[in-house]
Amino acid sequence: MNRLNPIRTATYQDILDAPAGMIAQIVSGALYTQPRPASPHALAESHLSALLISAFNLGITGPGGWTILVEPELHLEPSEIYVPDLAGWRRETMPEFEIAPYFTTRPDWVCEILSPSTRRYDLTTKRDTYARQGVSHLWFVDPEARTLEAFSLQEGSWRLDGAWAQAAEICTAPFEALPFELSLLWPKETDDT
Repeated sequence: MNRLNPIRTATYQDILDAPAGMIAQIVSGALYTQPRPASPHALAESHLSALLISAFNLGITGPGGWTILVEPELHLEPSEIYVPDLAGWRRETMPEFEIAPYFTTRPDWVCEILSPSTRRYDLTTKRDTYARQGVSHLWFVDPEARTLEAFSLQEGSWRLDGAWAQAAEICTAPFEALPFELSLLWPKETDDT
């Protein structure tokens, strides 16, 4: 369950003191903690990261040129410490990998996998911060609805590049070099007949 800390101005120490096994973030100055995600969320995150890391980090199935990480800790603004599900930096943005407990270089792409405990602030506060900080691309994956929405930053505002559902083929920025079927992110349907 997502818990809002009653202390309105949380600090990095609150993140460090969060219970083991919890994801801790500071959103609008407040500490939010939540347990590890449920299995549909974890599957979507695992499969999407496998596809993108193979193609864009490692250059095995695609062009390379990126650093993509699962659940990096981002310090983008003094009162905002986020742990997006996935984030990526073009090699031009982060030419050398930062060896640090967290990242201060803004990513070029962020993917938030929506869950009941994070949906509200993923779609509002975090989305607004990503725009203010100049993140170029933002994806929202919803395992419950089996959808993916992709946005690009245009003159400081998010523009919807596309929305896909179920088993649609995805081919969108910034990873248009690797089309993939959206159904790869969902649990396989069982046939009870």
